[in-house]
Amino acid sequence: MRILILSINYWPEVTGIGAFTTYRAEHLAAAGHEVEVCTTFPYYPAWKVPAEYSGKFALTEERNGVRIVRSWAYIPNPVTSMKRILHEASFIVGLTLRALLRKRPDVILVVSPPLGLATPAIVLSRLWGAPYVYDVEDLQPDSAADLGMLPRWAVRILYKVESAAYRHARLVTTLTPSMRQRIIDKGFAEDKVELLEPRVDESLIGLLPEEGDTFRGKYNLENKFLVTHSGNIGVKQGLDVIVDAAALGRADESTLFLCVGNGADCERIKRRAAELNLDNMRFLPLLDEEDFRGLMAASGICLVTQQHSVSEIAFPSKIVTYLAAGRPVIVSVNPGCEVAQLIRDSGAGKVVAAENPAALLDAIYTLRHEDLTRAGENGREYACARWSSARVLGGLEQNLAAAAGTALRPLVWKGFKP
Repeated sequence: MRILILSINYWPEVTGIGAFTTYRAEHLAAAGHEVEVCTTFPYYPAWKVPAEYSGKFALTEERNGVRIVRSWAYIPNPVTSMKRILHEASFIVGLTLRALLRKRPDVILVVSPPLGLATPAIVLSRLWGAPYVYDVEDLQPDSAADLGMLPRWAVRILYKVESAAYRHARLVTTLTPSMRQRIIDKGFAEDKVELLEPRVDESLIGLLPEEGDTFRGKYNLENKFLVTHSGNIGVKQGLDVIVDAAALGRADESTLFLCVGNGADCERIKRRAAELNLDNMRFLPLLDEEDFRGLMAASGICLVTQQHSVSEIAFPSKIVTYLAAGRPVIVSVNPGCEVAQLIRDSGAGKVVAAENPAALLDAIYTLRHEDLTRAGENGREYACARWSSARVLGGLEQNLAAAAGTALRPLVWKGFKP
């Protein structure tokens, strides 16, 4: 198959959608398919383009059998709601112009967010007569509505775009059963919405204690018990609960709260920790692969936090990473959400209510004095059974092949109504 992927994030980004899209594209290329990715220059989660890509308006690269077609986009820093709209709009315009020059694919894989990628997907699908699969990593309109990120009129527009995206897609895929059900509940047939879950990173299975020791020595962490949050530091993650838990536990000199990564809310969180003089909290930037392995090997407990209003609108991919690495996990989330149920089902740790720092600190102390090794093993076994690469990536290939097997007739242009 000739596969065209539209995604705002891609390698060398190592968190979130960028990592998802990269391993999926490279798997498809390794399986013998011709794969192109239309994307922008790397910027996430720091919201800054690296020096080696800065100042460029277009670039084509090759990596692991995948052709990467990059176009310029406006990258705001700091990020606001309106600046983010401009960011996504500029990306969509640049991507559309670059994609129009590509060869007709057999199928288009569209990775959302941004939701606005529905526009080039519909246009290209109709022009080429090529079906598209719309992959939902985040229910963006629901996020905007639940978190109050946009005015109501803007949210209504997002819901209309979302409906058009799903309606014109040959297939809609998403990360979790609850996200799938939420899409179905919007009025779409069950057989049109499939699961495309994250896959476990098998390289994290069997980390060595020596890797943790090396990491501790490099970053002067001594013998602290590390309570770690790694990945995007954004609004939805609600990291204030970690800052407040660290403040409540400042008398415990044996525990260190370690936040690793970057994101739109990172500087504010750092300022809060500094204002509270939290000696038991440290921040590190995104790590390379070797140091990240060391981080996982050294961590005693890993954290997943979300704001209370965030439940079934997104799935934090870091939880798959934590479980694969055999780390005990505490999730500070809406207790009724799928992430909470996952921890209960796997036996990998504990669930506490979102935005409750006292409950989070209590869970850390309780889990620390239980069998951490058993909790870690439970999580690893669960992750390997549910998210094996063979099952997840095999399902991706089957979904794309099924969508490509019934190609649309090329459009005789008369305009169309989304």
